[in-house]
Amino acid sequence: MSDWTEKYRPTTLSEVRGNNKARDKLEEWAESWDDHRDAVIVHGSPGVGKTSAAHALANDMDWPVMELNASDDRQADVIERVAGEAAKSGTLTAGGAGRRLVILDEADNFHGNADYGGSREVTRVVKNASQPIVLVANEFYDMSQSLRSSCETIEFRDVSKRSIVPVLRDICRREEIEYDEAALEKIAESTSGDLRSAVNDLQAVAEEANRLTVDDVVTSARDRTEGIFDFLDALIKEEDAEGALRASYDVDETPDELLNWIEDNVPKDYEGPELADAYGFLSNADRWLGRVRATQDYSFWRYATDNMTAGVAASRRESKGGWTRYGPPSYWSKLGRTKGTRNTRDAIAGRIAEREGTSVATARREIMPFLAAMTHHCRNRELTVRMAAAYDLDEGEVSFVTGSGKDTNKVQSVVEDAEELIEEATVEHSGSAFFAPADSSDGAGADAGGESEDVDVTATDGDSEDGQQTLASPNGGDAGESDDGSSADASDERDQDDDQSGLSDFL
Repeated sequence: MSDWTEKYRPTTLSEVRGNNKARDKLEEWAESWDDHRDAVIVHGSPGVGKTSAAHALANDMDWPVMELNASDDRQADVIERVAGEAAKSGTLTAGGAGRRLVILDEADNFHGNADYGGSREVTRVVKNASQPIVLVANEFYDMSQSLRSSCETIEFRDVSKRSIVPVLRDICRREEIEYDEAALEKIAESTSGDLRSAVNDLQAVAEEANRLTVDDVVTSARDRTEGIFDFLDALIKEEDAEGALRASYDVDETPDELLNWIEDNVPKDYEGPELADAYGFLSNADRWLGRVRATQDYSFWRYATDNMTAGVAASRRESKGGWTRYGPPSYWSKLGRTKGTRNTRDAIAGRIAEREGTSVATARREIMPFLAAMTHHCRNRELTVRMAAAYDLDEGEVSFVTGSGKDTNKVQSVVEDAEELIEEATVEHSGSAFFAPADSSDGAGADAGGESEDVDVTATDGDSEDGQQTLASPNGGDAGESDDGSSADASDERDQDDDQSGLSDFL
């Protein structure tokens, strides 16, 4: 059976239900776009018809659609594609008046000011676009202030019960389903203004009943709360492929959560070839879930569910008896144990992103691994000092990046030297803000020409004899020497700190 939310998606704005004022405002925005040339943010709760309205508008205006999703991991690619489509002038392949509509779904997933690169670049794109852009968002205030102020805004409100019931009634008529009016009203009440969920619930109930009644709706809602442990027993030990799939309908877990439960508990009863086959199906399910995340097309969920339930049940080669102690996914407990470490990682990435003018994701994914490799165990001590100074890292953060223990003498001395370097740079660049110019009798702090030495936290001024650029020591010594000119303690080289968790855990 096809997905009814896709099958009955509105094709024109006149078919969009429950948000007449917002619908009319969106149509007015499109018809007057040549006059104002602004992008528009369409925002509201999930399932109220925001994206459907944007596609219906494109059909009404005869505009081809370019749809992109801001929640994609590769946000730089998304922005480039938005910019490319938005910058194109009218062509023979475009729609009316040479226009095409760019739809950026889940635009609030650029995380506002936290994702410096993404939010700022999208704002630049929408300000200079030569094609109409619709940004679809669930959380309006998760978007940056600059982006919100650069666009028109249209709010889609939750769909009322009296607007949902006619939609359900029309679907029943088209699907030739007999129903009690009270059953449709019960579905509309239970979905709290989410029209998409109401259609999904109608389809789920219709698959199990010849005629829809209130009892069918109430029973369906009650069955969805069945315990996860009962389901695992049915899946792993009792049901065939079809029975396992039907049992999954009664579990109040998303496909992503269900996959975690199954993959952790299957090895407790399966072994050998049947376990290998089961994991093969779970791998296929994970691929489908990845496609859902990349495209936001939730119709792929059913393929993931088929693989993780019917596939796993079909992998069973012999009957399973007895009682098994099933438990929650270890992935969840791992997240709990690593919460502090992940918070440290994100704090460092945020500081790097702010200083370098990039996104937090780019800082975490592309910059931090290089810093970790170059400063591993603080062996390149001078570079470690400059890194700590540049990003104002404390002992715990230096330990995270370098993999060294935060209580070791070398990490503490790195942070102390970094603080001195910051102070020197602050004084050096302050002019006469702190001290009045004065001559020194011994010439300390100045060279023969009377100029003070330039101390820069982030740049290098000198080249080594072999032509390789090096970092100047804040004390004038070579990188790798301690303050007294002696070589770094050999014990620092031997201190591996293998038991410390750090950035390498995430590489």
